[in-house]
Amino acid sequence: MAKLTNMFWGAMPHALYQRFKVDQPERLRLRQEAERLKHPLELSARNAEFRHRHQGQRCFILCNGPSVKRQDITVLKGEHVFSVSSGYHHPDYSTLSPIYHFVPQLTYGLLTREDAINWFREMDGRLGRATLFLNYTEEALVRDSGLFRERDIRYVTLAGTFQDYDPLALPDMSERIPGVQSVAIMCLMAAMYMGFTEIYLLGTDHDHFRTGEYNYFYEPTLLRGKDPSTDTKGNIVGSLYDELSALKVLWEQYRWIKRVAGLHGIRIFNASAGGALDEFPRIDLTAAAASGGAGTG
Repeated sequence: MAKLTNMFWGAMPHALYQRFKVDQPERLRLRQEAERLKHPLELSARNAEFRHRHQGQRCFILCNGPSVKRQDITVLKGEHVFSVSSGYHHPDYSTLSPIYHFVPQLTYGLLTREDAINWFREMDGRLGRATLFLNYTEEALVRDSGLFRERDIRYVTLAGTFQDYDPLALPDMSERIPGVQSVAIMCLMAAMYMGFTEIYLLGTDHDHFRTGEYNYFYEPTLLRGKDPSTDTKGNIVGSLYDELSALKVLWEQYRWIKRVAGLHGIRIFNASAGGALDEFPRIDLTAAAASGGAGTG
């Protein structure tokens, strides 16, 4: 039967094949995707008010790589700082008072629903007045558990790959944006959308494929042992092939961001103290903080 079916499609004129075998299934997929994302996009629409909010200013994206322990981040006091995930464990977090905090889509398995609730409660008590950005997949959990009642919380719609999006346009946080391999990519898309024209990355080490360890500048607390790619000590348990495959995707995402930023006059620098990320010019954090840049606003 399969052989006869293949013969049927093979004998069909190209125009009919294109219509029934390619175009119609694709239109159906797009309709189903639009229906699935209808509510998420209603949530994300609120983000339109962030468009160009910080036009011409600069920001610092504080990620959680171990290199942060070798830097004096208090030089960022008074700057626009983004923080991520459990970065509030840094002893100088309250000194910086980040204005935005980002958490990518959660992966459940070892991480349970109860773990996520406890983590979000801990987070809420440590973020100060930061606006929190989550993926739409966490909206039901936040709503049903009564979390973040006094916090400005926003949802993004991470969907699809970077290949699905216009390679020339800035990501639109009020619409769909590509799924991310790292929370740093999520922050970069948001910073560009908000109008920042100078963006500095910290703690984007991405060198675990060299060290064999995936660690942070802090000791994990509630989430210890919840990462399926590492053991409880942070040692990578997956194969090198899997790690390198994931890194290829991550580097492609950084390169996509770099290209779009360049087209729109946005400069991105890597102020991390080490690490493997080589897509952006390196700059010393203290020197960057002292320079004043394009404006701190």
